[in-house]
Amino acid sequence: MTKLTRNLISSIVFFLISLLLVSCSATNATSRIRSRHRPCKRLVFYFHDILYNGHNARNATSAIVGAPAWGNTTILAGQNHHFGNVVVFDDPITLDHNLHSTPVGRAQGFYLYDNKEIFTSWLGFSFVFNSTQHKGSINFAGADPLMNKTRDISVIGGTGDFFMSRGVATLMTDAFEGEVYFRLRVDVKLYECWS
Repeated sequence: MTKLTRNLISSIVFFLISLLLVSCSATNATSRIRSRHRPCKRLVFYFHDILYNGHNARNATSAIVGAPAWGNTTILAGQNHHFGNVVVFDDPITLDHNLHSTPVGRAQGFYLYDNKEIFTSWLGFSFVFNSTQHKGSINFAGADPLMNKTRDISVIGGTGDFFMSRGVATLMTDAFEGEVYFRLRVDVKLYECWS
């Protein structure tokens, strides 16, 4: 065996052992998460969305930025369950259902209506905190079948107090007024906490 062949075999063996160790470590972490069944942190927040409708620019917290050919960026597309509308938002987050309570942060992101048959959307957003209670952000993504009483979306990460958090957020429409205002109750259950 040449020196080059021995080095190559040593490198391959080292790589395979490293891969095995990483795999075992990930499997053990997943097992620990599943075996606990209780979140390491649980938080409940409300976020309030006020959609711009052409008359409420002063207090609107969201706006339609994309519309299908038959729609416009002031009023949600009426046909096909708002299919094709894309809305960006910067909504206040409160600890209770009162819109006028002191915000603990902002919900910032977008939702898009993605089904022609029923009301459903896809969400991608962050809770950005800057209060005495919390610093940092929690990031969320997932489908939101609006007709269900409760919906789960993934917590896919975070920063600050929520560094690399993972978990599930259960959404519930707590109130809505036509197509201009809605309030979501967000029950955040973190199963992976680093801080």
